[in-house]
Amino acid sequence: MPRAIVVHELGGPEKLTLEQVDVPAPGAGQIKIRSHAIGLNFIDTYQRTGLYKVALPFVAGNEGAGEVIAVGPDVTQWRVGDRVAYQGSVGAYAEERLLPADRVVRIPEGISYEVAAAAILKGLTAFYLLHWTHPLKAGETILIHAAAGGTGQILTQWAKAIGATVIATAGSGDKCAIAQKNGADLTINYRTENFVERVKQFTGGKGVDVVYDGVGAATFEPSLDCLRPRGLMVSFGNASGPVSIPKLTILAEKGSLFLTRPTTGGYLRTAEDLRLAAEALFNMISLGKVKIAIDQSFPLAEAAKAHMALEARETTGSTLLLP
Repeated sequence: MPRAIVVHELGGPEKLTLEQVDVPAPGAGQIKIRSHAIGLNFIDTYQRTGLYKVALPFVAGNEGAGEVIAVGPDVTQWRVGDRVAYQGSVGAYAEERLLPADRVVRIPEGISYEVAAAAILKGLTAFYLLHWTHPLKAGETILIHAAAGGTGQILTQWAKAIGATVIATAGSGDKCAIAQKNGADLTINYRTENFVERVKQFTGGKGVDVVYDGVGAATFEPSLDCLRPRGLMVSFGNASGPVSIPKLTILAEKGSLFLTRPTTGGYLRTAEDLRLAAEALFNMISLGKVKIAIDQSFPLAEAAKAHMALEARETTGSTLLLP
């Protein structure tokens, strides 16, 4: 029987247990895949702790790539042997799994399972943040937090390809060097520097057009002070804890600011949206404009160790679990 990482009760990484699971034949509208690589994301930890609700028990994980090994009776768009990637379907930490046939995308030739698994959730997030949440234009100035992480690295490279000026924060000198290598115009070590002051200095007091913040509680309110009047605060994650707004008028006080909390579920609701976003992402990778850094990998059985490393901020780029 195939193995999977199952969560029976909420809590720390120790709640991730390796078990044999029964994966039935695909039903109507489903395919079965054999996993080749699985991506690690902060959302996996939010679901494990209960911050994001998933019915117990569940197989952890939200991003992966693999080979189609069976198709449901009514599925015509996929065949056994096709290479596919997916995000947003809980159950990725598994050697085999079922998926809705309309929630996977084809992996183009020249892109490995590993790159696809490391990029699909983070890269689609970067796509909608830069093209749909705020259609970024050449010449605009943005602030990206956690720029050495998986999503941050893709955001930085893609924003530079568009022609934006990028200010990037990270938690160490080594991580700042990664952001600089990816094209950031200014890097700030938020542990040793006041990023609000540095942003104001760099922009001549004007502030940035957009802040992209996947960190959450630790950076949210100071980030509002980095924005120009009527600038946009994009809070798309909460690695340091969830954000709460003490009063809505804080947006008025700080310059009639805009605020949004986007999700992949909200932006990639249809199969067509998913296809368009994936094609754009894989095109950027194929052209070499976005390079996917896979800086850590763990055996599937060591998923708990991977979670501990992620939550301790010991990782950079993307992390894979390998079945």
